[in-house]
Amino acid sequence: MTVIHHFKIIISVIMVILILTCSAAAAENNSGFDRQAKIRPDYTSTVIPPNIAPLNFTILEDAKSYRVKVYSQTDKDGFEIASNTREIKIPEKKWKTLLNDAAGRNIFFDISIKDDNGNWKNFKTTPNQVAPEPIDGYLAYRFIKPIFNNWENVEIRQRNIETFKDDQIIHGKKIGRGCVNCHTFLNNETQQMAIGFRSKKGVGTFLSINGELQKVDAKWGYTSWHPSGKLAIYSVNKVRQFFHGVSTEVRDVVDLDSAIAYYNVQEQQAHTAPELSDINSQETYPTWTPDGKWLYFCAAPVLWQDRDKMPPKEYDQVKYDLKKISYDIETDTWGKPETVLEAKDTGKSILLPRVTPDGKFLVFSMCDYGCFPVFSPSSDLYIMDLRTGKWENMGNQINSQYSESWHSFSSNGKWMAFSSKRRGGLFTRTFFCYLDDNGEPSKPFILPQEDPLRYDSMLQTFSVPELIKGPVIVSPRQITKTILAEEKIKVNMPLTGATPKVDSAQPWQQVRE
Repeated sequence: MTVIHHFKIIISVIMVILILTCSAAAAENNSGFDRQAKIRPDYTSTVIPPNIAPLNFTILEDAKSYRVKVYSQTDKDGFEIASNTREIKIPEKKWKTLLNDAAGRNIFFDISIKDDNGNWKNFKTTPNQVAPEPIDGYLAYRFIKPIFNNWENVEIRQRNIETFKDDQIIHGKKIGRGCVNCHTFLNNETQQMAIGFRSKKGVGTFLSINGELQKVDAKWGYTSWHPSGKLAIYSVNKVRQFFHGVSTEVRDVVDLDSAIAYYNVQEQQAHTAPELSDINSQETYPTWTPDGKWLYFCAAPVLWQDRDKMPPKEYDQVKYDLKKISYDIETDTWGKPETVLEAKDTGKSILLPRVTPDGKFLVFSMCDYGCFPVFSPSSDLYIMDLRTGKWENMGNQINSQYSESWHSFSSNGKWMAFSSKRRGGLFTRTFFCYLDDNGEPSKPFILPQEDPLRYDSMLQTFSVPELIKGPVIVSPRQITKTILAEEKIKVNMPLTGATPKVDSAQPWQQVRE
């Protein structure tokens, strides 16, 4: 064989390689996208718990068929989901196994679509990080329609966050089409809890204390259990709702008068302190530190003489300060109130303080004015380092152009649940985020649903999300029976002056969300 013949063979081989290489490159260019697929909800590049329910989602891309590979750093094979529709529902057992192995590492979604020509095209991989710390397994929340003045289908429910199981705790229609609200738990446990109620059958508070069910004839407002479980502190509010003719949010709320009281579980009596019930001040939103030695609350001066007029012309001038006061439970003595953060320094009203279980951080909301951030598009969440006093906005990761409010923490302090109207401004939904050791939040994600389209057609709102370790052990029937029973604990309210009597014709009320 001649040298020329060898040369021709080599040239032919090179040409074949070049053709194959170019063809492969062309095929690769035609088979993929240089971006991630658009999905809803936006479960992308966030941090999720190792015990969360499947993140079912809808692929917002036109195609004949869809395919998703779910895998992790430790399990590269993972599993695949094929669908002829946009909706991707992840098998619960396979998802749970994958997350258990991936705790502290990343998981990935490889999304592919089949076009009209039958060709499969791949999107860039969608990553999410799995935190090593779990979230508390249940969420208690208020489930209501965003109506203005009719009390229909008001209920408190509990959702198993690890699955899609969702149960009723209590429905308002079972107590005479009444209102149920202000559900509060001791240290994220359900053995000791309180639920406020208001209906034609009466006004009061349901208590469950280690299996003993009680009805107190005083309506508790915003409530916080002392970590010892020996007492609960709560606000007494004269809240009224009114409406704007033109506004992004037409509903508004004013608290005409308020004070703070506390209930001793063993004595079955209510008390207060002068520092918590100043007739010239409105005190509300009490919350304990984890050691029970300090109480944080919000307070604003009363700007009107007539505490029944609606709405007072100064309603949009009311701005609350953040305060704290020391407490010794052994001697039942209070210190002097200290101002932590003043509205005049922030230019906004400071509301809803909650302290993380490790005592390091305090998260609160601020809005332009008033006492009800869920109705204020200006409401954002802020975080304060209690070791330094430094505070800051939680940033665009957490806050949006709409209201963010009503936050709570998991028992390990690593997860925060909060209410947000970021999906359009009308319906309140529950979001979660991870908090690192410096209090920095991850990108939030919405509570997963079995049907990924559920939020798009749901007219109810999720409000006041409280993370709890397990399900409520008392049945709806037991709660209803206790509320409707004649037997109740008679409490003599310690508040005087502007404070209406509990048995007055118009008891102090809370409004919808």
